[in-house]
Amino acid sequence: MFNSKAAIPLFLILALVFIGFGDQFLPQPMRSASFNTRVALDNWMTNSFTVWKPKTNPNARTERAIDQQESGKNP
Repeated sequence: MFNSKAAIPLFLILALVFIGFGDQFLPQPMRSASFNTRVALDNWMTNSFTVWKPKTNPNARTERAIDQQESGKNP
C-alpha cells in the first residue's frame, strides 16, 4: 500500500522545492512561509560556522618576523 522507503526521498525533494522555490509560485500564505523558512535556515547555517574561533593566531609568527625585519633585528 504505502512504501515508507519511497516516501523519504519524495519528502526531501518536496521540502527542497518548498524551501528553494516556494516563494515564486505558491499562493501567499505558503509563499511567506517558504521565504521565512529559507531565511531561518540561512541564518542557522551562517551562525553555526561563526561560533568557531581558533585558539591560536596563525599569522603571529609571520607578523613577528616582519616586525623584526623592519626594525633591523635578526633572530
